[in-house]
Amino acid sequence: MPQQLLVPTPAGPGLAPRYRERPAALPRNPYLRLFALPGTRAFTAGNLVARLPAGMSGVSVVLMVSAAYGSYALAGAVAATGLVAGALTAPWVARLVDRRGQARVAVPAAVLAALGQVLLALCVMGGAPSWALFPVVALTATAPNAGGMSRARWAHLLRGDAAALHTANSFEQAVDELCFMLGPVLAAVVCSAFFPEAGTLTAAALLLGGVLLFAAQRSTEPPVAPRTSAGSPLRLPGTVPLLAVFLATGAVFGSMEVTALAFVDGPVAGPVLALQAAGSCAAGLLYGRARRTASLRLCLAAMTLVMTAPLLAARTGSLAALAAGLLVAGMATAPTMVTGMGLVQRLVPPSRLNEGMTLAVTALLAGVATGSATAGWTADHAPTPSLGFLLPVTAAALALLLCGATGVGRPAHRADEREGKVPGARRPC
Repeated sequence: MPQQLLVPTPAGPGLAPRYRERPAALPRNPYLRLFALPGTRAFTAGNLVARLPAGMSGVSVVLMVSAAYGSYALAGAVAATGLVAGALTAPWVARLVDRRGQARVAVPAAVLAALGQVLLALCVMGGAPSWALFPVVALTATAPNAGGMSRARWAHLLRGDAAALHTANSFEQAVDELCFMLGPVLAAVVCSAFFPEAGTLTAAALLLGGVLLFAAQRSTEPPVAPRTSAGSPLRLPGTVPLLAVFLATGAVFGSMEVTALAFVDGPVAGPVLALQAAGSCAAGLLYGRARRTASLRLCLAAMTLVMTAPLLAARTGSLAALAAGLLVAGMATAPTMVTGMGLVQRLVPPSRLNEGMTLAVTALLAGVATGSATAGWTADHAPTPSLGFLLPVTAAALALLLCGATGVGRPAHRADEREGKVPGARRPC
């Protein structure tokens, strides 16, 4: 039995306490273990607030502009302009975040984006010419990628722990789905309860407040990597093929959303469509508890399969069957996105991580826009509305084909497996 030492105490010399060889057991729930880390709850709360406007902005702009100008075509064009401008600007903002630090870049970028939203609301309230809305909405494009910055923090805090990082990525994807479920509902409620511009102003306040709270958590902020001669992540092997897969995957989401809205064509369209996000959110949380990760190819194959559920349900003509089909279809979304973002984190060096993940989001948004436009044309010209549900199946099959043909992620994964970072995991594609 080891001898205990005498140590000074306020009451005089006493025996030193004995400690176990191992620290106290961590919570068994992997999500509770994540938030046992100091500072993680605070930056997650701020990031959640900052991400909520992403689900609010499009609906808020459409409701605001259509109410003031009486044109859904103008409202959709203004919202699309903001989306395109954001997709073009986001990688540059993310590059500055990598080079200068999250707090130094995200705060002024959020201030400019919030100012653009306020100016847009003032223009609409003041009856400005319709052409003036387009340059003003472009000012909102500087909004930082809050989800990418949060994932970068987890990658910094959990470096070397692949299982914990997988859980963190799953949680982040579930938060994405939650924001896109709650955002449109909050925007509609605020605009109807107060005035049409209230949704845009609320989104501006949430964006600025959330980014300020997030940036204030400096203890978890990744350090700024030293500047190197490395160029854009687009030059890294495997990045462009992976972005092509993200592009096709985005077309799945965009085509499904527009097709479902056109098929239901009523006030219950929003809640029915939200079931897809609910299924994805639940699947993401369950996937985060899994001890093994699936390959990207397997996830895309599962997505292709379950995307047939809404198609089969729509042919029955039953709204309840379509709702169930969308719930099932959403369950393949989060695992696919979690696996894809994990590949981005392995392909891109830490000095370019924010930029790499933002490029992935940009590819997704481009796919969403393409899928939405294609589904809109199909809804107007197809002999039956249910035929539009073929588009998500086709887009998912295309993503699967691109993954198999290009071998996305294979070299990076083999390197990780040799280093022991991904024990027992299969090749991602």
